[in-house]
Amino acid sequence: MTFALCALPMIGFVGAAIDYSQANSVKTDLQAALDSTALMLANEAANDSAGQLQADALKYFNALFNRPEAKNIQISATYSANGGSSISVNGSVSLPTNFVQLIGYNNFTISGSSTTRWSSSRLRVALVLDNTGSMATHGKISALKTATETLLSRLQSAATTNDDVYVSIVPFVKDINVDPVNHAAAWIDWTDWNANNGTCSKGTATTQATCKGTWKPANHNTWNGCVVDRGGANAPDPANYDTNVVTPTPNIKATLFSAEQYSSCPQALKGLSYDWSAMNRLVNNMSAVGNTNQAIGLALGWMSLTGGGPFAAPPPMDPNYTYSQNIILLSDGLNTQDRWYTNASSIDARQQITCNNIKAAGITLYTIQVNTDGDPVSTLLQHCASSSDKFFLLTSADQILPTFNSIGANLSKLYIAR
Repeated sequence: MTFALCALPMIGFVGAAIDYSQANSVKTDLQAALDSTALMLANEAANDSAGQLQADALKYFNALFNRPEAKNIQISATYSANGGSSISVNGSVSLPTNFVQLIGYNNFTISGSSTTRWSSSRLRVALVLDNTGSMATHGKISALKTATETLLSRLQSAATTNDDVYVSIVPFVKDINVDPVNHAAAWIDWTDWNANNGTCSKGTATTQATCKGTWKPANHNTWNGCVVDRGGANAPDPANYDTNVVTPTPNIKATLFSAEQYSSCPQALKGLSYDWSAMNRLVNNMSAVGNTNQAIGLALGWMSLTGGGPFAAPPPMDPNYTYSQNIILLSDGLNTQDRWYTNASSIDARQQITCNNIKAAGITLYTIQVNTDGDPVSTLLQHCASSSDKFFLLTSADQILPTFNSIGANLSKLYIAR
């Protein structure tokens, strides 16, 4: 009898240990389900009503939490946009006890919480994409389209409000298409275009220089939208506007974009936007034709972040946030053409100045070389990248997608803060 009486507390302690062990297991699963629920809500929280947010939180949690012994599930979710967006999910369950009922505890209440938070950083990203003829080989242009659309989807998912993420897209070849709808814009220089596009009153001359009669320039609304590099150090009036983002000024000709009726004019660019459907249509319309001039693509990609010329002024920056500005430059070839230079080394040296200016302005520059044709590794793209881990050397088209995914993941991180 004495032994039996002494054994009762020992049995109670063992039973309590079993109850507490089960409670800890339930708590672990509860926390995991809360974390996953918070992450799942992150993509929609900003656009949900409080009631919809609550309903979705319970729906997601119930799908994730598989502990039928837990009762009286209580879930609440709260979204906040102050100082960086966040979604908080709190939850509790009641777990019936088996052994500690003997000492008056019929249930354990187990609770937890999870907060998925975006930092107070907002993204602005310029995509500078090679659309030259060589991109038609080895499936590169198709792979670029798929990778870009996937990246846009990731960036869209990272935004909880429209102002969180803006993206611009600048397809480039030898020229840039700034959209022919801008034919009346004051930032265009028509001098060369007028001299090379029109009709002569005598004979069959096709340029003003060869016309023996009266030359009549074509209507500017027939322009296909292409422009060449702005004034550079090797221009008739030496300047550095091909390497900076000084605002075009009509009375300073070198600051303007010179129109050209380039036969391989690429898809028109698009300035900073969160119109994801329009951006996807642009990407889908890209085609591979023309020669390579990375420098003009990079210069216009930079200007898309600052405004000026073909780009509207970017939305003002909210002082409650920090802003991460980024350029992703992808090319499959080495430079072959530039308005002012005729050899690759001179073109590259000029582009390096642009790269240095971009980095000095606090913009992060990613560079990608898709080297499917056995070209030398581009030392220019290596040196242009903001750091060694932001230069990517690819040897096949199917590497473009995972590379864009990696960059996208780095740009659009969420994190769990408990």
